[in-house]
Amino acid sequence: MATISYLTYFPVRCSSSRDSHDSNKQKLSSIKINGTSTKTATKVDMAAGVATRNDFVTQQQARQNIPTTKQSVDHFRQAFSIEGGVGYRQRVVIRSYEVGPDKTATLESILNLLQETALNHVWMSGLLSDGFGATHEMMKNDLIWVVSRMQVQVDQYPIWGEVLEIDTWVQASGKNGMKRDWLIRSQATGHIFARATSTWVMMNQKTRRLSKMPEGVRGEIAPWFIEKQAIPGDVPEKIVKLDNNAKYVNNDLKPKRSDLDMNQHVNNVKYVRWMLETIPDNILESHQLTGITLEYRKECGSSDIVQSLCDPDKDGMLIEGLKQENHDTSLLNGFSLGAGILENSVFLGSFEKQPLRYTHLLQTTGNHKDEEIVRGQTVWKKKPEPSPFASM
Repeated sequence: MATISYLTYFPVRCSSSRDSHDSNKQKLSSIKINGTSTKTATKVDMAAGVATRNDFVTQQQARQNIPTTKQSVDHFRQAFSIEGGVGYRQRVVIRSYEVGPDKTATLESILNLLQETALNHVWMSGLLSDGFGATHEMMKNDLIWVVSRMQVQVDQYPIWGEVLEIDTWVQASGKNGMKRDWLIRSQATGHIFARATSTWVMMNQKTRRLSKMPEGVRGEIAPWFIEKQAIPGDVPEKIVKLDNNAKYVNNDLKPKRSDLDMNQHVNNVKYVRWMLETIPDNILESHQLTGITLEYRKECGSSDIVQSLCDPDKDGMLIEGLKQENHDTSLLNGFSLGAGILENSVFLGSFEKQPLRYTHLLQTTGNHKDEEIVRGQTVWKKKPEPSPFASM
């Protein structure tokens, strides 16, 4: 189980209509923050850095400017509420540091955007307390949100400079859990680039044990629930656990200071990076990631040493063998492949059209050997061939 309270699971409703919220869009140019005009500044004793109970706020609160009541528009984040005030939509621009060599956004960048918009949604709700994403009632009970499962499907990666609209909302998941979903679309065309869903449970911040949802917390967030799925028909399938016989192994991965979040644990985006480093270079060059599912099992701290395991499915093993730069007869999954077959582009192409799947496992080694951190599964498809007119 991963304690990633920064990606707070706060419920919201989302609308499928993009044209019914123009009134809120117009408010982006003239809004009020915390119920006051943006031209009015809160009085703060910056020299002392100390606040009285009612008249002042601390330096940190003044700098953060956390809303104390629900807001319909956030001018600074280019965000506004949807679906009668309970949904959240934010506009973002893909920056130069968020893309890879092909000028498209990386998966890590997309995951960071999901994290940011989720937290901003809680921010604009007026329920955000001093904790990182925790509500007022959660703070009273020393509770934080932890993610237990996440799934992301990518149809197309946005490009550098592209303006995106990200919608997010939440619904109930059983008696004590919640789900947060996202849609990422092009602001210009409305094309949906990616869909994501996640499941969250509560953990006591002091005991590090899972907790039931107190009625006070339920009362805060239940009014925001909506029955809607970003990934229709999503039925969780348990990911098998790999053993040390996995085909690809990356040992002695050590968290850096920059990998840690506010809870002094490894950020979940870093987990994905460690997983993807085990994918063979020839697959990374010829395929693109279209789906990832993560099942979180345990926290990862700064002193942990991590091992990354990866195993391809049968089709993946076959294609990897076909791509090897040799003409020797090989036996892969029962196929006898001679030099003539290896050079047959039709034979190779028929397999490459099928999506490839890899199973992943991150686990601690050393003093905490073989303790699971996260299981994962990735899906890859062949990259489209470049247009013959692209260089003309």
